[in-house]
Amino acid sequence: MSDERRFGELFTEMERVGIDPHRFPAGVDVKHDLAVKILRVLPTGAGPEAFLTAVREEQQLMRATEVAAREPAT
Repeated sequence: MSDERRFGELFTEMERVGIDPHRFPAGVDVKHDLAVKILRVLPTGAGPEAFLTAVREEQQLMRATEVAAREPAT
């Protein structure tokens, strides 16, 4: 998928959820694929708070999974 289509897809989902893509919160470190995945499950009009909460939850889950994978099996 071209960069133009990827950004178009992301912007469309952001606008549907109620996030102004031109005022994306600074400091949010999320990859395109994860952002789109999260946006697609949020209801229309959920707003930026719902998106940021979902990003934090997903990142915490990923960190916990990485830590558990590093721990020796008992």
